[in-house]
Amino acid sequence: MTITGIVFNIQRFSIHDGPGIRTTVFLKGCPLQCFWCHNPEGLKLKPEVQFFPQRCILCGECVAICQQDAHSIAVAEPGTAPLHTYDRERCIRCGECIEACCAEAVQFAGKETTVEAVVAEALRDRAFYETSNGGVTLSGGEPMLQPDFTRAILQACKAEGVHTAIETSAHCSWELLQKVLPVTDLIMMDIKHLDSEKHRWATGVPNHRILENAQKLAQTGMPIIFRIPVIPTVNDTPEEVSAIAAFVAACRANNPRVSLELLPFHRLAGDKYASLGFDYRANDLKTPPKEQMAAFLAVAKQHLAEVISR
Repeated sequence: MTITGIVFNIQRFSIHDGPGIRTTVFLKGCPLQCFWCHNPEGLKLKPEVQFFPQRCILCGECVAICQQDAHSIAVAEPGTAPLHTYDRERCIRCGECIEACCAEAVQFAGKETTVEAVVAEALRDRAFYETSNGGVTLSGGEPMLQPDFTRAILQACKAEGVHTAIETSAHCSWELLQKVLPVTDLIMMDIKHLDSEKHRWATGVPNHRILENAQKLAQTGMPIIFRIPVIPTVNDTPEEVSAIAAFVAACRANNPRVSLELLPFHRLAGDKYASLGFDYRANDLKTPPKEQMAAFLAVAKQHLAEVISR
């Protein structure tokens, strides 16, 4: 039986998603709704249409081909430039406008594909994996929302001798995680907050399952990089960083292959939110300055030495 899944990006030559040079496969769908998410096109478990008006060259091809009248180009006021508008309510996501758009102003976020196609794309860079100790990383979204697809990709990569990694929120059943561990060489997992209610406010879900899975993962003895995405208003105080670092240190007590990484928030996703018609609630937040990240690094290192900060 052919196993398929929905992927929204395959990024080659990645250097921040695990060791060495990697190919990162981004899978659609996420059980969390973090308001600062850097990959909003990965939140929904279905293909979506992205519209980037700043790329439009006003050729009118989409207007001519769309039978739903979802696209229109008109002058709003005399003397102003023509404006391209896209009506999501009318759109049936047939993809005809996407095929017609040479400027890539209209795109699909996500498409259904096979395990074989993903692995074939990843193996194009096998030589780079071998020379850099790199490999393939599954990210998202949340790969564990497509567990059969995720496991099949990891299994196929392992069969080719390729190092495998997965980036996960671990907001899933332990049984699902257990099934991918035999074909996974590295787990990268966010710990966003230890207070469950604040975690729910920030992400839409409580953190009990996430913390339980983190502890169970640590007990397996496999390499794990826990990550703190440092987000203003969410966890950007020394006390909050210290609490997470202490939790990770306790996990490391059972597993010397556990480490911690601090990741600063950035606002590079703003255009993607607009392209999907989403409200970007993190628009007013600022990237933590280097001095603040250095201070958080020092706080975390009070609990364990194995900490890095980007």
